[in-house]
Amino acid sequence: MRSFAPHRLGRYECDAWVTYYRHDWARFLPASVAMVHEGFGMPAHRTLQGAYLVLRANQLWAPYPDNDAAGAERTMRTFYALVDQVHHLGLDSAEAARREVGWWAVHRDLQHRPGADEAAQAATANGAVAAAEAVEGADELTDALASLYSYVYAVEPESVRTAAELRARAMVFSDLWVRQGCDLGSPLLVEELTCLVRSYGSLLAAVR
Repeated sequence: MRSFAPHRLGRYECDAWVTYYRHDWARFLPASVAMVHEGFGMPAHRTLQGAYLVLRANQLWAPYPDNDAAGAERTMRTFYALVDQVHHLGLDSAEAARREVGWWAVHRDLQHRPGADEAAQAATANGAVAAAEAVEGADELTDALASLYSYVYAVEPESVRTAAELRARAMVFSDLWVRQGCDLGSPLLVEELTCLVRSYGSLLAAVR
């Protein structure tokens, strides 16, 4: 868990987000397998179990506005119990799942706040970076991600804040991409991937 390759993990997560928003679950699963393998360093059979749990949790979370948030959290509780069984981290799987799904909830609120459509239009007119910088609420997402990292890796929240900020910024680019139609050739995906790779580089430095 503390020796992942940022460029690989960033690519796998970017692929997972793309397939999630296109509801392409057949391609989401291999992206999830790769992401769980790289990020959590578990044996092959545990990785497959974990990837399936991540898939199910995302399927339960995906519908809007009537999703199954409680079901997603229960599924992620099983996932973190599996991670703890392999790595003996002393995690409370319920607490880890609460923090995991907590940032999902903050992100969804950010996606559907008033002004989100205007941000997508600004990205088209003025450039994606300027639009991303103007998005309100990203600090809350950063806080939620830092809270998860701090708990799972047993480090101070401030040490992982840069990683959290960069991953939150990647989500802003992802949201703009969704609102502009999920074009696979969009330069927004390049911005998203760049932020994810930088985020995991910062996280790796913090947790090592």
